[in-house]
Amino acid sequence: MTEKSVCVKKTLDTRHAALFVQTASKFKSVVKVVLEDKIVNAKSLMCIISLGIAPNTEIKITANGEDEADAIGEIASILE
Repeated sequence: MTEKSVCVKKTLDTRHAALFVQTASKFKSVVKVVLEDKIVNAKSLMCIISLGIAPNTEIKITANGEDEADAIGEIASILE
């Protein structure tokens, strides 16, 4: 399992959340987003929107699978 903490630079509005989910969905790994005590599937638009991620929020992205390192790197680059 690979994980990375990321400080989100901009609000994840619907458009940015959709891009985030599309990117996460490209990978075979199971990708999760952790915000405080909430853990959600990064490949679900409704789950990502439900987090209400605001600018300058610290989240953790975790990935588990054959392409986990690539998944973490590409997904984090969208948020930073």
